[in-house]
Amino acid sequence: MKAVTIARFGGPDVLELSDIMPPPVGPGEALVELECAGVNFIDIYMRSGLYARSHTYQTALPMTLGMEGGGVVAAVADGVTDFAVGDRVAYCIVRGSYAQFASVPVSRLVPVPPHVPMPIATGLMLQGLTAHYLSHSAYSLGPGKTCLVHAGAGGVGQLLIQLAKLRGATVIATVGSEEKAVIAQARGADHVILYREVDFRDEVKRLTGGRGVDVVYDAVGRDTIARSIRSLARRGVCINYGGASGLVASIEPLELAEAGSVYFTRPHLADYISSPAELRERAADLFAAYAAGKLRVTIERELPLADVAEAHRWLEARRTKGKLLLEL
Repeated sequence: MKAVTIARFGGPDVLELSDIMPPPVGPGEALVELECAGVNFIDIYMRSGLYARSHTYQTALPMTLGMEGGGVVAAVADGVTDFAVGDRVAYCIVRGSYAQFASVPVSRLVPVPPHVPMPIATGLMLQGLTAHYLSHSAYSLGPGKTCLVHAGAGGVGQLLIQLAKLRGATVIATVGSEEKAVIAQARGADHVILYREVDFRDEVKRLTGGRGVDVVYDAVGRDTIARSIRSLARRGVCINYGGASGLVASIEPLELAEAGSVYFTRPHLADYISSPAELRERAADLFAAYAAGKLRVTIERELPLADVAEAHRWLEARRTKGKLLLEL
């Protein structure tokens, strides 16, 4: 089968389109014939070696990249009863989706309803589940709460804005251009800040009457984290869930106190879909919102597997305004 592999850490040039054998189906697994795979920042962290020391997301070389996919079950291991050959499924946080086939633990699979197109289902896996746990669990939004969403026109950002509004929160989003501001506004953001034109911290304080926001969702990382912390209301929460500008290396504990006794957390999605029940409940919630017309999923580009390096460059340049998928 065709697959994208790496033998060393580095830039997009280390990505290789290879011919390898399909993976074996181990106990408790299903073989999925993939229709599409998602391209995400976690793939870049793995490709570059930034996650080389991560226990949660181990990156032993050589490896097939890709942490998100959707397709049809082609085979199941003996004793598997949750899924059968021919079932439409999607998954994330299992490496190996940049390939025509992937072996996936059935505990990580979610059934895809007939009315949900496979590109949409795939797009709602890593990014959708991330937006769901951020708005529902890492900090439970609701009426009267105000949040700051960085990269509001990105894949997670668009979904997070919509889920926050569905929960009744006020949303302030940051974006890098007028074009992206239109996107964030269309997804429901109450206020949009062009961060290249004004200091977003000063603007957040102005918009909130000096109070600050209850929670900041920061996937930009190194360039924004200090001001994100200072954008919070007293005892607010800063959630750093990515590093588009570089991973955050450290936070001084005293800075959290000086900012108003605020809280800082750096979560992994894996800990918020730790059981099959939790995973499938979150996915079902997202599929239902999509089916009801309450959640729009923007598929920005669908590229052939051979163009994976272009997809990585596009994402690293922070040019995305939606979901990047590889067609398989």
